[in-house]
Amino acid sequence: MSFFGSRNSILVFTVLTALIHLGLGFAFMSSPDFMGELFILNGIGYLVLMYAYLWTPGALAGQKGLVRWVFLGYTAVTFVMYFVMNGAGSFASPPGLADKVIEALLIFSLYRHSGK
Repeated sequence: MSFFGSRNSILVFTVLTALIHLGLGFAFMSSPDFMGELFILNGIGYLVLMYAYLWTPGALAGQKGLVRWVFLGYTAVTFVMYFVMNGAGSFASPPGLADKVIEALLIFSLYRHSGK
């Protein structure tokens, strides 16, 4: 099995995107539009889904496939919302663009992962 689709790729890409979102969250914490809080919640959401998928707790053991698709969908929605919330033509944020690459790789890894 290649790196993409492995547990390690999911772990690496999730931790990277979570750290980017948490960092942006603390940077925007004084923003009046609650962007800081949204970034922090998004980063926490990534970590929770990663834990639920990679170290499936007993209650979710039979639902690993469903957790995988929820995790993939969560990542896809976050990916798309970057472009929706930034409006047409204002995608020049280096952390944002780097994170979109990481999220695309995470989506690909989750899609390829067999769940074993």
